[in-house]
Amino acid sequence: MILVKEIMSEHMTPLKEGMSLPQALDHLLASNMLGLPVTDDKKHVTGFLSEQDCIPYLLGDSYHCDSHVLVKDMMRRDPLTVKPTNTALELAQMMTTNKPKVYPVVENGILVGVVKRSQVMAVLNQQLKHCRVA
Repeated sequence: MILVKEIMSEHMTPLKEGMSLPQALDHLLASNMLGLPVTDDKKHVTGFLSEQDCIPYLLGDSYHCDSHVLVKDMMRRDPLTVKPTNTALELAQMMTTNKPKVYPVVENGILVGVVKRSQVMAVLNQQLKHCRVA
């Protein structure tokens, strides 16, 4: 079975808790991801921020043309994570009960990448195509 480390994206820059809403959104939109992990200076995951998390703050701040909100005010503080050694099948099983579309991949407490639901689906679809029909 394919491991998460074989399908994860390693080349992304996480968000920082002290980023402003406009900085975080610029970063998030440029990444082409639906959300990104938030890390400290040692790359420990401290949270996760999705586009959905930003919308209520963006709506209010853009209406009032004033924003003092930071990533630490918007992020989810206990994000679900996976290990690089988890299989795509294990992650797919997690996805049946949990709703995140992007999972931080953590090894020894350090962020090493992210894996998207679409990456897991692609792997399982490839496996299905190679099944023999009895």
